[in-house]
Amino acid sequence: MPQKTLGALTPGSYAPGWPGIPPRLTSSAKTGVGTAHNPASPLWFTFSHGILNELYYPGVDQAATRDMEFIITNGKDFMSEEKRSAKSTANCITEGVPAFRIINTCAQGFYRIEKEITIDPQRPVLLQRSRFKSLKASQGDLHLYVLLAAHLSNQGFGNTAWVEDYKGVPMLFAQRDGNALALACSVDWLKRSVGFVGFSDGWQDLSAHKKMTWEYERAENGNVAMMAEIDLAKTKGEFVIAVGFASNPQEAANRARLSLQEGFDTALKKYSAAWVNWQKSLLDLDKTRERDKKNVYRASTIVMRSHEAVNAPGATIASLAVPWGFSKGDEDLGGYHLVWPRDLVETAGGLLAAGAHENARRVLAFLESTQEKDGHWAQNMWLNGTPYWSGIQMDETALPILLVDLAWRQKALGDQDRQRFWPMVRQAAIYLLKNGPISPQDRWEEDGGYTPFTIGAEITALLVAAEMADLNKQAPMAVYLREVADDWYSAIDRWLYVTDTDWSKKYNVKGYYIRIATMDTAVDVVPQEKVLVKNVTCDKAVQLAEHLVSPDALALVRFGLRAPDDPRILDTIKMIDTLLKIDMPQGPIWHRYNGDGYGEHADGLPFDGTGIGRAWPLLTGERAHYELAAGKKEEANKLLKALENFANEGGMIPEQTWDAADIPERELYFGRPSGSAMPLVWAHAEYVKLLRSLRDGRVFDMPPQTVQRYLVEKKTSPFVLWRFTYRRTSIPYGKCLRIETMAPAVVHWSYDNWTTRQDFKTKDTGLGIFVADLLTQKVPEGSEIKFTFYWPETDHWEGADFSMRVGVPNGT
Repeated sequence: MPQKTLGALTPGSYAPGWPGIPPRLTSSAKTGVGTAHNPASPLWFTFSHGILNELYYPGVDQAATRDMEFIITNGKDFMSEEKRSAKSTANCITEGVPAFRIINTCAQGFYRIEKEITIDPQRPVLLQRSRFKSLKASQGDLHLYVLLAAHLSNQGFGNTAWVEDYKGVPMLFAQRDGNALALACSVDWLKRSVGFVGFSDGWQDLSAHKKMTWEYERAENGNVAMMAEIDLAKTKGEFVIAVGFASNPQEAANRARLSLQEGFDTALKKYSAAWVNWQKSLLDLDKTRERDKKNVYRASTIVMRSHEAVNAPGATIASLAVPWGFSKGDEDLGGYHLVWPRDLVETAGGLLAAGAHENARRVLAFLESTQEKDGHWAQNMWLNGTPYWSGIQMDETALPILLVDLAWRQKALGDQDRQRFWPMVRQAAIYLLKNGPISPQDRWEEDGGYTPFTIGAEITALLVAAEMADLNKQAPMAVYLREVADDWYSAIDRWLYVTDTDWSKKYNVKGYYIRIATMDTAVDVVPQEKVLVKNVTCDKAVQLAEHLVSPDALALVRFGLRAPDDPRILDTIKMIDTLLKIDMPQGPIWHRYNGDGYGEHADGLPFDGTGIGRAWPLLTGERAHYELAAGKKEEANKLLKALENFANEGGMIPEQTWDAADIPERELYFGRPSGSAMPLVWAHAEYVKLLRSLRDGRVFDMPPQTVQRYLVEKKTSPFVLWRFTYRRTSIPYGKCLRIETMAPAVVHWSYDNWTTRQDFKTKDTGLGIFVADLLTQKVPEGSEIKFTFYWPETDHWEGADFSMRVGVPNGT
């Protein structure tokens, strides 16, 4: 008989129930993650609840499976899923290496399964060595099955699964859109079947019959799963499962077979050696840790490196998890497996703090290659730089500039390297100049306006860019960058500091920094306007700006724009701690802002566009950095321990921590991870930076430029800037009014109601911005400066007058 080709069918072998139930991903609360970090093996794995979850192939941004687990039956009246019915423990086989030993013990005492997980660094194959032990009955009384749900190309629907042999080796296959996987075992399967999830998959069969009675050969174009029975008698309970990946099923099968032939130990040895060598190259920031506790530092370095793409060096996604993944279907294509420039820069900072200079250089190269033409970066993107969401967050344009400077100061970049990145920095700085300081979205990707973190990042980036402009003999640009930075610095309190509010009286403070001032807020008055808050129900969506507080205000200290003992900062901290702090058994933790809606509902149901924002461990790290800046090292160390305590048993730090009463049926426990995303790479980077900061006795990433200019030299601006997107209404006496336009103009102005008038032509800065400095320094207080514009390129007048009052209080 001629050999059948892969994918061939026999009549009647189709599984019923097309296309299956709507697909869902799985738990976002990962216990561990890993990758070989070898271009020959572009494969990533995650696991939780004692089983493998998403495998990612061929990129770290493309989920290929939902999960893979064992199911145990006795063929009569017993069925047990290890992810639901077993108690699980997991540890790295070797510290600092993401190869794991998982032990699942049946809660009823019937069996124990020991699994070891690694990736073959020579090819994209996941290897799982398993040892199954029956604890109450003879091995022959139990049946063991492996169940794998395919999710190729980030999609549950549209997958095709089938049963077939590869060169005489029995396997199971799945394929979608040019990606394929092959499931193989070190011993022949007893039975195999594929089906549509919810109708004809193996779980349905076992649930109904307690043994495998279905043997479907093909499930076409749907939400599919594959199942096979392990020959326990032949294996004596020990066997290796291989999941191979390729662009076609033949190659996937060949790779799986090769890895099985070469053996688990061979793959593990090569995989571990590469990781051990990399870990040895890092700073020993964990030498003072308590040896009987989990090593969160090495877990964090694993997390940071494991989220980088080997086929797009430097590209590092936010998390190998989909927030509330168990409730998400194909419509949530990106999850957190996308590159956010902000998270990427924060991760690179963590890598620099650990001494991983080469990794940080790769990040900069990726940023260089994905910068948009106008100088900004997309809100988030796929590995190839294609934007996913379309928002603009100005901090994501400022932070890459700061990374260049930090990498150079840490000697990860030489002078020639820094010169290479000057064009990138220049374009980013120009974008900031043209579009800042207002941001369409804040760093939490929600509301637009003036926010402390974003403004702090922008000002600092302008000063760094000015320093680099000087080095590149572009003195006029350097001067202008510093002038704009000084003006924005001088305006921080106008935009964000409030006094004499009902809350300042209620909480007994003189004033405080608010979370955000809206984009249409008059910049010379205390912001009283209302803010539209996202992710909450309509009745809570409109809030007074003065009633929104955030730990983001501490960024003014982190960026070197305010001293840690500044009374305005101390009063703001009082507000932050009163409104946002929660004391948990693990330690203190904070919310992003009061009224946050990004989190589970009160009953624990997943975030669905609205919810209740939960506490964020990374904010504990940011607070610890503030305490260190304030000279309170002991307090910073306490917060470091709290951040470690928020990590799970695998050392994974979550995005959010559940901050309400326990809801066991939803796996939500006070002080433990919520259902958002774990690990959050940004949180791990913050932890590593904190370790480095405590070792050095100073904040690792605090920029020296702002500290010197504003805290030491106490520079202020002689100018007040006005532009169409930034219309000030007052100017302090003695200041020069600088008008900025995006095209050549003649500024026609007067300060005595047009009795006298003057014309000033704008000057080209060479940056796409044109400026005119009006000599307003001696205009008397109380006068009204009026001006309008003539546009020579189009030969027309603006047709409207604009005005500014001189010497209005609060205008400094």
